[in-house]
Amino acid sequence: MNILVVGGAGYIGSHMVKFLSDAGHCVTVFDNLLTGFADAVVRGEMIHGDLAHRSQIEVVLRERHIDAVFHFASSIQVGESSADPAKYYRNNVGNTLNLLDAMRTTGVQRIVFSSTAAVYGEPEQVPIPETHRRMPINPYGRTKSMVEDILRDYHLAYGLQSVSLRYFNAAGADPDGEIGEQHDPETHLIPLILQVASGRRQSIAVFGRNFETPDGTCIRDYIHVVDLAAAHEKALEKLNFQGGCHAFNLGTGQGYSVQEVISAVERVTGRPIAVEEHPRREGDPACLVADVRLAYKELGWEPCLSELDTIIAHAWAWEQRLVKLKAV
Repeated sequence: MNILVVGGAGYIGSHMVKFLSDAGHCVTVFDNLLTGFADAVVRGEMIHGDLAHRSQIEVVLRERHIDAVFHFASSIQVGESSADPAKYYRNNVGNTLNLLDAMRTTGVQRIVFSSTAAVYGEPEQVPIPETHRRMPINPYGRTKSMVEDILRDYHLAYGLQSVSLRYFNAAGADPDGEIGEQHDPETHLIPLILQVASGRRQSIAVFGRNFETPDGTCIRDYIHVVDLAAAHEKALEKLNFQGGCHAFNLGTGQGYSVQEVISAVERVTGRPIAVEEHPRREGDPACLVADVRLAYKELGWEPCLSELDTIIAHAWAWEQRLVKLKAV
């Protein structure tokens, strides 16, 4: 298929591009490179463009004879979304409307959307099923939830076929070591701890040890980025054969505490991790774990690289490569 990956120079998008290309698809990347990296696009063809300009995306969709779109282009920092909500509504909602309307104009009917577990807000039950009410507690989560509603309305009104994939905690790196996580600034736990292990950071901040969990630190569900990519391809297969408008959780159904992740990094790297203790953050749930039975059943997908030590080993190999690159 001819596939357009919007935001394909970012962390998850770049792994998606490699996965699709290696599976035999013809992949085009559309990215403005504000947060992505051109050198992360190791497969396919890169087009520098911005969803804020609808005409740009229309040209690509038409000239490349695109069959389906994977949409990863969004702003993702929860704290920033509260400080600057206008940026998030403009980019995550407004620019997505530009993409969807360009798809309508050019007759492209299938899209797989990068959503988030943040659409649920404070969980009322754990593991969290897709039927859990959506009550996001920050602008980032609200923008993702809004896009899911837009996709449903576009399906009913215009026949758009879509799958929204609600990620829990994406982690890890390409097992071949070609690409990995390099957010700037980095906010994700595993790469931050690994930066301590490599010497790029002095310590890792632990926000609270008084959660109602076995060791007092909060628990999260970590999913390997390549397992995420595999689920996206399965989602496209579902649209090809069934159509519709769907939403699925992507996680493992297994949670690990912050302390367990720190201990795993020490085990995998053989290096001690210095910790700074901080009070717990407002609105930080004690436990976020996915109920993944629906994705297993409906997509025929199961994660195969998401054991915690495997995730950390792949991310550690990538962190070591980054250290060498920065030293050159």
